[in-house]
Amino acid sequence: MSFEVFEKLEAKVQQAIDTITLLQMEIEELKEQKAHLNLQIQQSAGSSESLARENQQLKEEQHVWQERLRALLGKMEEV
Repeated sequence: MSFEVFEKLEAKVQQAIDTITLLQMEIEELKEQKAHLNLQIQQSAGSSESLARENQQLKEEQHVWQERLRALLGKMEEV
């Protein structure tokens, strides 16, 4: 009788060990995914900042061209 109880206990312990091992593997996989996603976030943030700077530069260039065009149109109206 006690041998059967011991076998059941051993089976439950082995099942617990297997479950823990599986969970540890899942944790490692999730840590790798998290690191990869964090890297993507950093790259996206860098790209976003770069695009914002480029957008600002293009807006400034557009403003300069608009001012030149207005000046030229003003000269044409004078003539």
